[in-house]
Amino acid sequence: IQGTYPTAPPFTSDLGTAQPSAVPGNEACFEVLSAGSGCKEISKGDWVIPRRTGLGTWRTHVQVGEEKVMRVEKERLTAEQVATVSVNPVTAYRMLKDFAALKAGDWFIQNGANSGVGRAAVQLGKKWGLKSICIVRKRHGAEGEALKREMEELGATVVASDEEVMEKGFGERVKEWTNRGRESPTLALNCVGGDAGMAMAKVLSPGGTLVTYGAMSKSPMRVGAGMLIFKDLRFVGFWVSRWGDQFPEEKQATIDEILGLIRAGKFKDVPMVEVPWSYETKKEELLDAVQRTLEGFRKGKGIFKFGDT
Repeated sequence: IQGTYPTAPPFTSDLGTAQPSAVPGNEACFEVLSAGSGCKEISKGDWVIPRRTGLGTWRTHVQVGEEKVMRVEKERLTAEQVATVSVNPVTAYRMLKDFAALKAGDWFIQNGANSGVGRAAVQLGKKWGLKSICIVRKRHGAEGEALKREMEELGATVVASDEEVMEKGFGERVKEWTNRGRESPTLALNCVGGDAGMAMAKVLSPGGTLVTYGAMSKSPMRVGAGMLIFKDLRFVGFWVSRWGDQFPEEKQATIDEILGLIRAGKFKDVPMVEVPWSYETKKEELLDAVQRTLEGFRKGKGIFKFGDT
């Protein structure tokens, strides 16, 4: 919608539009209405999700080759759980597994901790015995206390606000939480960027890694030479779309493991805000719903739920 995503869906005339058009969206759960005689793994009634980036999911129907989608065991799952598994939870899983040799008792720190990725990282970290410092945007009064309790119930060890992180004494507080700094975080997960990202880098242990997977602040990170020379920190990026396209088998295995946790009641859904889309839905309602996703303090992940169209 903003035109800034690194990959764009193909523009075609297949939809009967006067000018070539494209269908946005990378996440969805589709039910197979019909499968050709050449299909080997997918049958009518199966649930499938896009195998690669760019399928275009903001639609009610699509005809694709079997190789374009991935079958999901749908037992004891909702369509919403299946539709939202391939991006946020997979991003959290891979960042915790692929960028540091974390073991039970180790610490990681993350901002945007109440986002879809952040909530997934907290839960997976708890399952694997990791300790976490979770940074969320400042909320006042009862709302702030409620969010803190919610994050702690998910598995956060420490919950701090983005304002606290920018205070001069934040490094000392991290030392207090991590056995006087002897257990400082070795991994930071950054979706904000700018000074907020660098504040996390400052409290990483020598040889630690900061993984950036988003840049909500749209501000650059200014890396001091001392962080590279004397602390030997690594600054890397992670884009789950590219990773999934490069490693489709690992993507499927990761998705299957996470869905197994959901079935077992060991992984909670991210809060969601359903946006109905049917014949009666006005264009302005859809535009307003998309615009709200760009604003702060959202109540949950926005999902389109199609009715009669």
